[in-house]
Amino acid sequence: MSLTVVGAGPVGLAVAIVARERGLDVRVIEKQRGPTLDKACGEGLMPLGVDWLHRHGVEVEPDGHHDFTGIRWIDGPHTLEADFPHGVGWGIRRTFLHRAMLARAESLGVEVQWGQEVTAIPSGWVVAADGLHSPMRRLAGLAAGPGRHKRFGIRRHVTMTPWTDRVEVYWAEDCEAYVTPVGPTRVGIAFLSPKGRFNALLERFPQLAERLEGHPVESQDRGAGPLHQRVTAVHTGRVALVGDAGGYLDAITGEGMSLGFRQAEAAVDAVIRGDLAGYGRAHARLVRVPMTLMRLLLFAERHPALRRALVRFTPPAVFGRMLRLNDG
Repeated sequence: MSLTVVGAGPVGLAVAIVARERGLDVRVIEKQRGPTLDKACGEGLMPLGVDWLHRHGVEVEPDGHHDFTGIRWIDGPHTLEADFPHGVGWGIRRTFLHRAMLARAESLGVEVQWGQEVTAIPSGWVVAADGLHSPMRRLAGLAAGPGRHKRFGIRRHVTMTPWTDRVEVYWAEDCEAYVTPVGPTRVGIAFLSPKGRFNALLERFPQLAERLEGHPVESQDRGAGPLHQRVTAVHTGRVALVGDAGGYLDAITGEGMSLGFRQAEAAVDAVIRGDLAGYGRAHARLVRVPMTLMRLLLFAERHPALRRALVRFTPPAVFGRMLRLNDG
């Protein structure tokens, strides 16, 4: 049995790795010229995602990642934090993750065709992992267009020793800042907001701006959005959509890559069974809890009094359980 994967980002490579491990012939088509792809991304990988990499033999260079033990929310003088009940997450520079996953896929015999744009649906079984603005989603007739939440992301890296072993989320009106240790001497900063350039958004977080002041910038700012993308379904005929291609709401809960890896396994299982309807059911189960948490947090984000109450009054034990639910 053969499988075509459209998109050579982490989720597309996850599909290819699982498919080869289960005996399928795999080719990957990518419109960008490789071999390393970067992206606007918060670069936090939850514990189940780290476990996925270990289970599938993906080895990341030590300079490209940093452990984090949990999440800390910061809203003015108030903080709420908890550790993961199981394992650790990784802050992982996207380029290092991509190189490691590509190396693992190629070691399994995956062929990647770089610089090839797909203008028609390939024959046979196809898994589309071609991102937020997926052309395959449109070709397959599954696109429902952008949603009503007009939010964008923008990220930058600075060279400095991380000051925390947690991902820090700073809250402000209509904006959050995500600070992730992504290497021994590298910190990633990502903003989610309706609009704004990086430096203008940073000014809204004086505490964070003061901490970053004087440290060299080591990456070009990258943005993405609008984040909310809707689909009519995640499969049709012999085509399945995984990761961001299968619809996206927001990055507010940070589980995107881990969720994409689990969708990759479910899609390959469905292809092997010859039943993509099974993938549709599995996808619905996988996204149910994360989507519920996203909607709750987006509601709180739009209501500052509720957001402040969440940060101030939620017991850390309850926050820890929420982290566990979000990570599956």
